[in-house]
Amino acid sequence: MVYSLENEKKETKELLALAILAGSIMLKNGAETYRVEDTVNRICKSREKTKYVESFVTPTGIFVSLEYGNEIMTCVQRIKAIKIDLNKIDMINNFSRKFAESDMSIKEGINELKKINKITEYESTIKILWGSLAAGFFSLLFGASFLDFIASFIVTIFVLIFTTKLCKFNITFFISNFCGAAIASALSILFVKIGLGENADKIIIGAIMPLVPGVAITNAIRDTISGDFISGLSRGMEAIVIALSIAFGVGLVLKIYFKGVI
Repeated sequence: MVYSLENEKKETKELLALAILAGSIMLKNGAETYRVEDTVNRICKSREKTKYVESFVTPTGIFVSLEYGNEIMTCVQRIKAIKIDLNKIDMINNFSRKFAESDMSIKEGINELKKINKITEYESTIKILWGSLAAGFFSLLFGASFLDFIASFIVTIFVLIFTTKLCKFNITFFISNFCGAAIASALSILFVKIGLGENADKIIIGAIMPLVPGVAITNAIRDTISGDFISGLSRGMEAIVIALSIAFGVGLVLKIYFKGVI
């Protein structure tokens, strides 16, 4: 009887670890906090022996408590690095539903989560190529010429290569976006000067598009609408800081350029 209780207690701890692992993978890959909370709660409540579950998620941490018998178990997971991988978010979301609706063991669930976490992203070459192409079309959207489209495409390649290299050195996102925006502005002006572009402003607009915090803005709005005001405010500030870093990078180069012209 004692062995059985200890075994059940161990399984509950493993279930908590499973839920935390699933939530941390989602949060690290750019998921909204309300979605992470929903996934963690669904996994913990999928087993009948769990009486009470409460989770609290912020962009930098996960806090989960559950009750088993007369004991409250709590786990805290700190999240530092965040990137964007919507494929993993979708896979974890599907996994949580599958786990809750089936008799999958906790060990099998942990192994499946580890496999999902090991899935590699697209190669840097592919991301840079298609990101640069998208940036070129953005410049066309804002009235650029075909020559500006080509210039924006080439400039963005340099920007993405540079920012990708910076990320490997754990440079803060403010410095990374500031440098990327500065390079985009400098190269755009250079391309116009040597005749490979016509409108520097249109080229700059296209080149900085991959740096724009679209996901952060979207998550801030969705978290706020869902009632997660702390997360909404946090992600909103993140988006503002990124936007400011881009503006400072572009503005500094343009100020230096116009001063030189005068």
